[in-house]
Amino acid sequence: MNENKKDIKNYTSEELKFFLHKDKFPKFYAKQIFIWIYQKRVEDFNLMTDLSKENRDILKEAFYFSNLELLKEETSSDGTKKFLFGLEDGLSIETVFIPEARRATLCISTQVGCKFKCGFCMSGQKGFKRDLRVSEIINQYLFVADKISPNKITNIVFMGIGEPLDNFENTTKTVRILTNQRGICLGAKRISISTCGLVPEIYQLAELDLKIKLSVSLHAVNNNIRSRLMPVNKKYPLEVLIPAIEEFSKISKHAVIIEYVLIKDKNTKKEDAGKLAELIEKIGAKLNILVYNGHSQEFLPPKQEEIDNFKKELNKKGIFFTLRKSRGQDINAACGQLRSIME
Repeated sequence: MNENKKDIKNYTSEELKFFLHKDKFPKFYAKQIFIWIYQKRVEDFNLMTDLSKENRDILKEAFYFSNLELLKEETSSDGTKKFLFGLEDGLSIETVFIPEARRATLCISTQVGCKFKCGFCMSGQKGFKRDLRVSEIINQYLFVADKISPNKITNIVFMGIGEPLDNFENTTKTVRILTNQRGICLGAKRISISTCGLVPEIYQLAELDLKIKLSVSLHAVNNNIRSRLMPVNKKYPLEVLIPAIEEFSKISKHAVIIEYVLIKDKNTKKEDAGKLAELIEKIGAKLNILVYNGHSQEFLPPKQEEIDNFKKELNKKGIFFTLRKSRGQDINAACGQLRSIME
C-alpha cells in the first residue's frame, strides 16, 4: 500500500536533494537516484546498488514508483499512435506519438479535461477534472519511450489535453526533469509548450528562462472572432497577448510559434491573411498554418479555394509559413480531437 508514501517521480532533482538532505542523506543521492530512474529505468530501490542497503530500506519506506495503466492503443494509417492511459483515481488521459522521417514527437497531456473551451477543440467538451501531477506527466514520456525503444523520442510538445500553463508548476517541473542531465537529458530546444494565451503565465515562463520554445494558439487577428473561437480572449485580448509574446521572444531569444487553424468563413479572408502577415512580421514569429479537421458541429473545414487564397496572400506579403499536415485523424489523434474517456 502507498497511502503514507510519496511518489518519487513528483520531485525535481533539486527538490529530491532538499527532501533527502532533511533526513541526513548525502546530497549526491538525488543525482544517483535520478540516473537510476530516468536513464537506467530502474524502479526498485533494491537494485540501486550504489546506495547503502540501510538507506535503500529507508527509501522504500518513504517513496513509491507510480505508473500509468494502458487502457487502449491505436495506430493510424499514417503511423501515428494514440495511447489512452488510466490514472490512479479512475480518470484517463490521451498521449500521441508522431513518427516522422527526421524526428519523433510526443504530444503530452497536462490536465484531465480543460477549462478554456475553445469552440473547435474537443478536449474541454466534458469539462475540467483536475491538473495532472508531475509523475503523471513524466510517466507519459517514460511509457512511450520504453514502448518504442530502441527508437527514440526526439521532440516533446505539451499540446495534448489541457492548458499546460494553467498547470504551470507541474508542467515546468516536468520540463526540468526532461532537461536534467541526470534525468531524461533532452535538449530544451526540442521541447515546446503550447498555450491558448494565458498572459501572466507567459511572462512567468519567460522569467524562468527554461530555453524551451513557446507555441501560441492565435487562430484570429480580430478580437471579436478570436473571442468567439477562444473565450480566453475576453480576458486576455490581442492587445494584451501580443506584448507578452514579444517579451517571451526577447528573453528566450527564440521566435514564438504562432498556430493558426483555418476555419471555413471564420478566419480565412484576404484581410485576415493580411493582418496576420503584419503581425508575424512585427513580432518576428514563426507561423504554422493548420487546416481545421471538422470534428465540431459548429465549425467546418475551409474549402480548398479558401486555403489556396490564404496561402497566396501570405506569400504575396513575403511571409514564410509551414502548412502542418494533420496526423492521426482517422483515430481522433489530430489537433483538437483529443478528449479521452472520463466517465
